[in-house]
Amino acid sequence: MSLPKLEVCLSPALLHLFDTKDKITVIIDVFRATSTMAAALDNGATKIIPVASVSECIAIGQRIENSVTAGERDGKVAEGLQYGNSPSEYPADFISGKTLVLTTTNGTRLLHMVKDAAEIITGSFPNLDAVSDFIREQQKDVILACASWKDRFNLEDALFAGAVAARVQEDFIINCDSTMACMSLNTDAAGNYFEYLKRGAHYKRLSGFGLESDMVYCTTANIHPVVPILKEGNLVVHR
Repeated sequence: MSLPKLEVCLSPALLHLFDTKDKITVIIDVFRATSTMAAALDNGATKIIPVASVSECIAIGQRIENSVTAGERDGKVAEGLQYGNSPSEYPADFISGKTLVLTTTNGTRLLHMVKDAAEIITGSFPNLDAVSDFIREQQKDVILACASWKDRFNLEDALFAGAVAARVQEDFIINCDSTMACMSLNTDAAGNYFEYLKRGAHYKRLSGFGLESDMVYCTTANIHPVVPILKEGNLVVHR
């Protein structure tokens, strides 16, 4: 039996070049959406409702009891929402048993762009091994889809894609230049993800808002060993 294929899409602007039908698609937005998703679900959130717009986030939050509206635009808490996109905002004693309604600049947008995938999951360094194990077990073609920054390549999402690819390379056919480039980034980083990403534009952008601690959190591997998976429009923990 031939091995499944693994590819990396480096930007939502390139997604139309990839066929996501019947493939596992991993949405990657390291700084910070998919890190926050892993944190909230591992800490007991009932589900996450990812939405594209701030107005939709507010409207859904008004309809659903015991919910929290959250999100950002350009790295800052979006006006009209209760909380931001920091994973540290969602400890168990706050988020457990609640529904998180979330909108972000890049990650939730890309999640809504993917069509006809076999499964859609989200990944970041806090759930690195859980994501790697999941795609290995499914034995299906995989697309690692980077949310990037407003369609422009970013270092952190590509680095995470490379870390996943490096872990599963023996179980997939990799004949994709973007995947091999991402794996080279992972080799260069040598596991020092936070230090490596300090050179990145998004690090500099978010550190300007005083969010260095968020970025330490988002680059800490395997602190939230869950796989958020999209089911009927909601992200829940894969069981």
